[in-house]
Amino acid sequence: MNDEAKRKQLRKYKAFATGLFVLMALIFIVTTILQKSYSSHWIGYVRAFAEAAMVGALADWFAVTALFRHPLGLPIPHTNLIENSKQKLGDNLGSFVVNNFLSPQNIRPYIQRIKVSHFVGEWLGKEKNQDILIKNLSDIVLDILNKLDDSTVSQFISKKVSDMTDDIKLNKVVGNGINYILEKNDHQRIVTNLSKQIKEYIIQNDEMIQDRVKKGSYSFIPSFVDTKIADKITAGLSDFFREIEENQEHEVRALITQKIHEFSVDLKEDPKWNEEFKTIKNGLLKSDKLEEYSNDIWVSIKKTLMKELQEEHSALKNYLTNNLNEFSQNLKTDENLQNKIDHWVRVTAYKYILKNTHQFGGLISNTVGNWQGKELSEKLELEVGKDLQFIRVNGTLVGGLVGLIIYTISHFFL
Repeated sequence: MNDEAKRKQLRKYKAFATGLFVLMALIFIVTTILQKSYSSHWIGYVRAFAEAAMVGALADWFAVTALFRHPLGLPIPHTNLIENSKQKLGDNLGSFVVNNFLSPQNIRPYIQRIKVSHFVGEWLGKEKNQDILIKNLSDIVLDILNKLDDSTVSQFISKKVSDMTDDIKLNKVVGNGINYILEKNDHQRIVTNLSKQIKEYIIQNDEMIQDRVKKGSYSFIPSFVDTKIADKITAGLSDFFREIEENQEHEVRALITQKIHEFSVDLKEDPKWNEEFKTIKNGLLKSDKLEEYSNDIWVSIKKTLMKELQEEHSALKNYLTNNLNEFSQNLKTDENLQNKIDHWVRVTAYKYILKNTHQFGGLISNTVGNWQGKELSEKLELEVGKDLQFIRVNGTLVGGLVGLIIYTISHFFL
């Protein structure tokens, strides 16, 4: 029922209560006149009933009216109670709601019935809702990207990279990286490949070896002897590197591993390497260079994001859609996930409500306290005014009956 219907109903019941008072007044006047001309006993009883009924009606009219306004506009003490006590009424109403509706024992049964996971899963499973969600998210992110100042973001990235790299000791990073390769034995592939390449190079360039041998030989040594020596050198070297290539346990491999390990230890422990890498880092990451790199990175990221967010079926949007479908399906079928989410929602809601109950009470108190007094009176009268008119009606009838009883007792026994 809207306010207009409530006003119409209130006027109807006010008219009924007032009409009953007017009727009692007319009966009183008529019986008073008749009593002067007739001596019938019944006239006195009716007159006594009507007289007391008028008193009861007026008394209850005063009481009901005094709640919402000054009767007849007269500033009688302890009238217009709602307007004069609106702040106290608001405080009491807020306390009443908090103590009786927002207590732990009252809200717990409702909180325990909360189950949002399946509803969210059903909602996310619909293509229309997915499109709305992704579009709204895309619009929000695009708006943020357009409002961001590129230079500010670049400077932020540059500063964070600079702060991070200041604490990084590159010599230890490289040393640990070498140790990781040694632990995985990945360096053996490099040794194998390098041995193979050297072997093939020696075989393919045997003529160069012969020329080198001849140039370094004495003139009195025959040419065929130099050639024979060169062939022996070529064969010996190629066989040596073939052995390294094919034999994973070759001593040269162990020696190489040992030397690499020693180098990694030296990298991490010798201060000179720390200074060397710091010099290299400072050369590569000068402030102007770092800002340039940061700006290039940010512009590239921003451009890619904006393109992905603006295209209808971009890779990013397809990825989001696929993940939403998967998440929706999990929400509908995975009971463990449902229980976790619902439990989290219940606990969060329970804690939030209990933590902020005073704010609910304060909201009610401030709302009522900030209402205009006349407005508050009108609101309350619309809600309870109809029932209060029955107090006036009951007062009229009960007052009449009490007056009739008193008249009867006085007539017969006094």
